[in-house]
Amino acid sequence: MAPQREWLDRDFYADLGVSSDASADQIKKAYRRLARELHPDANPGDTAAEERFKRVSEAHSVLADETKRREYDEARTLMASGRFRGGGGGGGFSGGGFSGGADGFDLGDLFGGGAAGGGGGGLGDMLGDLLGGRGRPGGTQQRQRRGNDLETQTTLAFRDAVQGTTVSLRVTSPSPCTACHGSGARPGSSPRTCPTCNGSAFVTRSQGHFGFSEPCPDCQGTGTKIDQPCTDCGGNGVTVRPRTINVRVPQGVEDGQRIRLAGQGEAGMRGAPSGDLYVTVHVKPDAVFTRSGNDLKVQLPVSISELVLGATVSVPTLDSSVGVKIPAGTSDGRTLRLKGRGVPKRSGGSGDLLVTVKVSVPTTLDEPAIDAMTRYAEAEKASGFDPRAGWGR
Repeated sequence: MAPQREWLDRDFYADLGVSSDASADQIKKAYRRLARELHPDANPGDTAAEERFKRVSEAHSVLADETKRREYDEARTLMASGRFRGGGGGGGFSGGGFSGGADGFDLGDLFGGGAAGGGGGGLGDMLGDLLGGRGRPGGTQQRQRRGNDLETQTTLAFRDAVQGTTVSLRVTSPSPCTACHGSGARPGSSPRTCPTCNGSAFVTRSQGHFGFSEPCPDCQGTGTKIDQPCTDCGGNGVTVRPRTINVRVPQGVEDGQRIRLAGQGEAGMRGAPSGDLYVTVHVKPDAVFTRSGNDLKVQLPVSISELVLGATVSVPTLDSSVGVKIPAGTSDGRTLRLKGRGVPKRSGGSGDLLVTVKVSVPTTLDEPAIDAMTRYAEAEKASGFDPRAGWGR
């Protein structure tokens, strides 16, 4: 069976367990649920789960991309209508045997305008992406199918997220084979140029008045042949294995933010580019600080006398502490701003530290303290101070 048919006969919606009209959010949720259930780390030694994991990842890589999904749907609609059939009987697409007449479709519609192998866009590009760069001529190694993107997550302490840190992540995924370094050829040997297509990955044949380019049947559209496949990866250049990735988390990262690590996703087949790894960062709450954008916020417990008489109080910062002057007569709940003591900014500089004073009242007092407070209350009343003046009117 030709490679195109294997792809286009696949029902990616069924692989993810969603309907063909599922929303992008439904597709994302279905993929995440299945990826957790089928991940090799959760099913050690289970080859069936591993294979299903690959199918689910493959389906998600197409359906999560709005353009690829639309063009995939269009291709399947053509197949279902019978206007897009293979030469050898049955449905699917094998690069030839297009139906003609009034009910046939225009080659320009299939290849995005012009003759086969012409301009960019349309189903020609979609087929090229889905079939590992074999959708049209000129798509040799540089159009090989890129590996799938991966998603993982990590949890950081609040201060590590604010100041930046490096974390080690353990990821199990398809990676370049360590024995053949991703070439697919047994160590000591190398892939050779396919003699049938001379490395172009395509052969040309004529049908009626048209010339058709299709993937080379001898090399399956790769442009190379492997005489001695690597025994570790079976010639794919990829094996599923655990690996450790050191991730530099930039300062100021926020809870829920995603970090993209280019080329750290699933490996492509036979040396094709790897996908990307997306790391979602979760940040633990801090016992002292909260955050508002690039500003840090902290509540400072103070006594009544410190608010009334004024005081200089030590306030914690991210890396040490700083003295804050509380002016005499400061109201409870007032916020004092300390410039440049907040979250470091990527563009340079830092946000501010917002210190909100919060009065703390003693629950017990000894006799001298009670006497002093009584005298203070009498003096306060004699001065004419009324904390509720104008309140409730």
